[in-house]
Amino acid sequence: MAPAHIESEYELNTGHAIVRRFHNLDPLETRAVLVAGHAPFAWGPTPSEAAHMAVVVEEIAHMAYLTVSINAHVEPLTDVLRDKHFLRKHGSTAYYGQK
Repeated sequence: MAPAHIESEYELNTGHAIVRRFHNLDPLETRAVLVAGHAPFAWGPTPSEAAHMAVVVEEIAHMAYLTVSINAHVEPLTDVLRDKHFLRKHGSTAYYGQK
């Protein structure tokens, strides 16, 4: 966020930043978001599931940190591989995991 957004109505502007990020996303498929300089925001159908999602995000962040520590030149997953991992478990054509 721009300094003016941080200095004036920080909480409201943080919410606006999150809403902008989720403009074309389904918040039920992506149940957390990172905002620079802040802990993760997470949600779910119950407070317990929201807290669990926050723990999951922290663990993923830790794994990402370790990955970059081991190999600073690591490349991100391709969109094709990321989508394959997600869509085989979610959506109408899911085929992997429990029904």
